[in-house]
Amino acid sequence: MKNYFVKDLMVPISEYATVSEHATLYESVLALEKSQEQFQQSRYAHRAVLVLDKNKRVIGRLSQMDFLRALEPRDDNLDQIRKFKQFGFSRKAVALQQEEYLKNSPPILDVYSKAAKLKVTELMQRPTEGEYVDEKTSIDMALHQLTTGSNLSLLVSRGADIVGVLRLADVFAAVFHAMKDSESKPIDGATR
Repeated sequence: MKNYFVKDLMVPISEYATVSEHATLYESVLALEKSQEQFQQSRYAHRAVLVLDKNKRVIGRLSQMDFLRALEPRDDNLDQIRKFKQFGFSRKAVALQQEEYLKNSPPILDVYSKAAKLKVTELMQRPTEGEYVDEKTSIDMALHQLTTGSNLSLLVSRGADIVGVLRLADVFAAVFHAMKDSESKPIDGATR
């Protein structure tokens, strides 16, 4: 894998789902859907949307988890119930309390409608220092960065610009194929 570089496996920004910083959650869902339809069928579907500022620079991203979290009710009572875990209550006990409380929540269609109007800047995750990787970095080093940071993807940089996304799924596929190829090659005239 030392012969592969991040730029060989990254998805260019031009092929990634992006929205402006003024977009709503609904517009982000549409962008993700469109990107998934247009992306090569031989690769894994995108699972995030990049948020761009007015200068087309990446300022954040919305993952599938961020989309789903936007649908969760937000109020002080529910936040208090979620804190029960720190007082030694089991996950099951907390889940039962949440379930009981949510029975009196608004219908899910109301939640969808409200969440769809949220601005992406309210929900997006801003990239941290450990979520960037230079396009000339070896895949070995990028693999280390992905695993130590428990990242599903890294933003690929060229100088100060973000030029792509290195996804865990693509790195896994490359490593898997390299492993498969190495196991099928004869060693000293013998096969495995």
